[in-house]
Amino acid sequence: LGISPSAWEEARDAMGEGQAAMVVAAILQRGAAINSAGGYLRGLTDKARAGQFSPGPMLMALIGSRKRDKKRA
Repeated sequence: LGISPSAWEEARDAMGEGQAAMVVAAILQRGAAINSAGGYLRGLTDKARAGQFSPGPMLMALIGSRKRDKKRA
């Protein structure tokens, strides 16, 4: 994915290991839609530090897109 160890450490410190892992999994699922996974994670980490990030909406959007993809198939 191109996420550096320092970006992962910072995310883990800001969000907790479980939440950071969920975010990385969501980034992986979005694949080509994200140009720089490391930069994206760092941006979310900054938001988490400021108390402006929750993974809930990100995960719900991912679930919604998967449901839409299933309906199209």
